[in-house]
Amino acid sequence: MESKASRRLQTIHNHITSAAADPHSTLQQNQTAEQGYSVVLPEKLKTGKWNVYRSATSPLKLVSRFPDHPDIGTLHDNFVYASETFRDYKYLGTRINEDGAIGEYKWTTYGEAAKARLAIGSGLVAHGIPKGSCIGLYFINRPEWIIVDHACSAYSYISVPLYDTLGPDAVKYIVNHSSTQAIFCVPQTLHILLSFLSEIPSVRLIVVVGGLDELMPSLPSEIGVKVVSFSKLIAQGSNDRHPFCPPKPDDVATICYTSGTTGTPKGAVLSHGNLIANVAGGSLEIKFYPSDVYISYLPLAHIYERSNQIMLAYYGGSTGFYQGDSLKLLDDMAELRPTIFCSVPRLYNRVYDGVMNAVKSSGGLKERLFNVAFNAKKQAILKGKNASPMWDRLVFNKIKNKLGGRVRFMVSGASPLSPEVLDFLKVCCGCSVVEGYGMTESSCVITSMNKNDVLSGHVGAPNPACEVKLVDVPEMNYTSDDQPYPRGEICVRGPIVFQGYYKDEVQTREVIDEEGWLHTGDIGLWAPGGRLKIIDRKKNIFKLAQGEYIAPEKIENVYVKSKFVAQCFVYGDSFNSSLVAIVCVDPDMLKAFAAKDGIKFESLEQVCNDPRTRTAVLADMDAIGKEAQLRGFEFARSVTLIAEPFTMENGLLTPTFKVKRPQAKAYFAKAIEKMYEEVSASEKTFVR
Repeated sequence: MESKASRRLQTIHNHITSAAADPHSTLQQNQTAEQGYSVVLPEKLKTGKWNVYRSATSPLKLVSRFPDHPDIGTLHDNFVYASETFRDYKYLGTRINEDGAIGEYKWTTYGEAAKARLAIGSGLVAHGIPKGSCIGLYFINRPEWIIVDHACSAYSYISVPLYDTLGPDAVKYIVNHSSTQAIFCVPQTLHILLSFLSEIPSVRLIVVVGGLDELMPSLPSEIGVKVVSFSKLIAQGSNDRHPFCPPKPDDVATICYTSGTTGTPKGAVLSHGNLIANVAGGSLEIKFYPSDVYISYLPLAHIYERSNQIMLAYYGGSTGFYQGDSLKLLDDMAELRPTIFCSVPRLYNRVYDGVMNAVKSSGGLKERLFNVAFNAKKQAILKGKNASPMWDRLVFNKIKNKLGGRVRFMVSGASPLSPEVLDFLKVCCGCSVVEGYGMTESSCVITSMNKNDVLSGHVGAPNPACEVKLVDVPEMNYTSDDQPYPRGEICVRGPIVFQGYYKDEVQTREVIDEEGWLHTGDIGLWAPGGRLKIIDRKKNIFKLAQGEYIAPEKIENVYVKSKFVAQCFVYGDSFNSSLVAIVCVDPDMLKAFAAKDGIKFESLEQVCNDPRTRTAVLADMDAIGKEAQLRGFEFARSVTLIAEPFTMENGLLTPTFKVKRPQAKAYFAKAIEKMYEEVSASEKTFVR
């Protein structure tokens, strides 16, 4: 009997292929379908509601394998293909020599990495680590991280990244929750592990990367844990080789623990098939080449960087690693001269602010020249034309050279990038700049911009490996029938959706419904051209005293556009009728304001506490809020300015740079209380 899925597919196929002949076709009438980025399809045949969006690149079939290499079904398959096809090509590079000195980049080839992977996997087998065990990786980006991950795939182990910024308690929790049996670390993190070794009983082997054999601690045999150097494990594996134990596509490749903003970390279970599908879908839109060079500085513990590495290996590109200090990133880029650069808005915003502040301070002819060049090149880009190369020679090459001078493709992800900054990057860096949207639970990319799209302010169309729909959120007045654009919670379905949270059926069922849709918690709308735009956040919403719902992250994303605001935490609760805000200030802008306004100060904290400064910052935030059309109750009524940024170290940020709201509430409790007292006093004065 013909299956329901095949009947749906046949109906869709008939509909699409006959669209040109039928002027009244639903597909043709839909504005998004006409413009080519997304195609709208019915979720179910009988209901007739057309609300499911797919990439126009592959509307009839969700991609799960690389079209040119359908035999690649696992990460192991992917690296076997890469190491055989690009054996003598540069693969992994580092500037750090064995003595710790910084020099030029030295490279490991694909073939050498494959040989090391075999030795590492064999070493783990020789130490009695059984197939299917969890292997922890407890250090920042470096070639060994990638090679150990390849070894895990080749021998059917499950890699478990341990964030070096999470702190000992979270690491201990993840190791125990996943029953990790072996951990790869560096000397610095070894000391942390040894401090609670008795509390992680599942661990049998610790491998120290960059550690000397003579410095390895000797533990009592009754503890049952061996500590060996990375070089010794490779030597053991080289002398005692074991055959690969290749995984199947449905086997678990990794458990990525997301720190989240509340509670204990959740382990997102991702299969080999999940990860291959996500990257394969992206390969229909983005092409890399063996000549491409990528700089790795985003944490490999995050799915964003992991998926970049899978894609790069498939195309035979090379990865150079940063020194480990983000303040020296530009120095590393000048040496490496990458062609591909993936980052997060936080860094792009810093580049934007730095350049624009320098332009404004230069004044006169230089400022006018920059503005003329910028506007001329931006208008050319919007018209799909090439701007005069004169502008690059006169103005923009200096900025481009800061990133090494060869970047041809830039990506932004993890959080929203403002349209102004995206346009700035396109103009000043002279390359394709795209923004993507995704999450760990979707194996990374859900949607991404087309590299030829001249419009900004959206996150593009669905990855060809998934389909997307918007689900009504009545309590926030968002519905898929909204005019002129459908709005609702973004839901995703397809081979990229994770298997669930490890050992947590309850939270898994909260995000994956019976129809297989992953509920993201983000609110989106379908803009013209089938482009998805993120407009709000369903999670973290709360009610004010008068019953109005507030999505603080949406408001924070508005306020960070203020020239004074580097970071922002908006707070409100059901006991108060208004919002207040904690603002981490941009030090340069605040000092410039103080100097211009005649405010004398000895420290940045002194400027933050000056009532004139608070008034000016709140006024600028109000202006930004009005421009963004915030509703009256969405404006912050009082503000506290701080000089200390929100960081992972002070417990206020997650590793993906999201504010930890409960922790921030506790951290700033006194300031919040004081602001509400001020609001209350001003309201009483107003009543009188």
